[in-house]
Amino acid sequence: MNCKNCNKPLLDTQKYCDECGAKVIKNRLTPTVLVHQINEEFISIDNKFLQTFVNLYKNPEDVINRYIDGTRKRYINVLQYFAIGLTLAGIQFYIMQRFFPEQFDFSNIFNQEINESNQSFQEKLNEVLGDGGNFQSFAYIISVPFSAISTWLTYRFTGFKKFNFTEHVVINLYYSGQIIITTSIFYIITSVLGIGLIYSSTIISITTFFYQCYVFKKVTNESSLETFAKIVVSYFVIAIQAVILIVLLVLILVLLKLTNII
Repeated sequence: MNCKNCNKPLLDTQKYCDECGAKVIKNRLTPTVLVHQINEEFISIDNKFLQTFVNLYKNPEDVINRYIDGTRKRYINVLQYFAIGLTLAGIQFYIMQRFFPEQFDFSNIFNQEINESNQSFQEKLNEVLGDGGNFQSFAYIISVPFSAISTWLTYRFTGFKKFNFTEHVVINLYYSGQIIITTSIFYIITSVLGIGLIYSSTIISITTFFYQCYVFKKVTNESSLETFAKIVVSYFVIAIQAVILIVLLVLILVLLKLTNII
């Protein structure tokens, strides 16, 4: 018997191919088999997505360190998991924009009547929100390299050199994917409950910081105090990166203006 996916010879007793990891399918496709497969892939508590999601909260070091060390069949691939997060974020934004548009109305934040400047701000905000799903996904994607650079530099210059830059990217991708999936669900729930976007975003920002501390503590096996201090420093590094990027963009715009390109 050969594997139907990679054609490697298999023993009759094998349930999985030791070459590509695919499950050995011996039974013909029947309604019972199809229902079992759907349950296994999407409903069962043992499927990869739920295993990855649950363990990124319960034992994040098991998911992340296993992937870094080369064990990559038990949990969802890091890029795939991040992509699932982006997909859910897009669905979340569509639902909020379609059914809860009041969440994006910030005109009454300060309990004042909408004057001309506030009206102009809201109109511009609505224009941005028209393509907000793409903007949100772009923001999530661009945040990963910034975060990875900041944690890599922080840990490297404080003497912890176990992980290289690429491995910091993996850590931040898993951490970000988990946050995106969780916050997408959270935003929908808070919208249904009528909780304002400002308040729910504040809650998310605080919990995101502490979850990042938790993940890095588990992955690095350092103390809570060390991890907390390093994550705080990494946020300052992100701020420095943002300032540098803004300065570079301004310089480029000035240069383009001086050369009459724009």
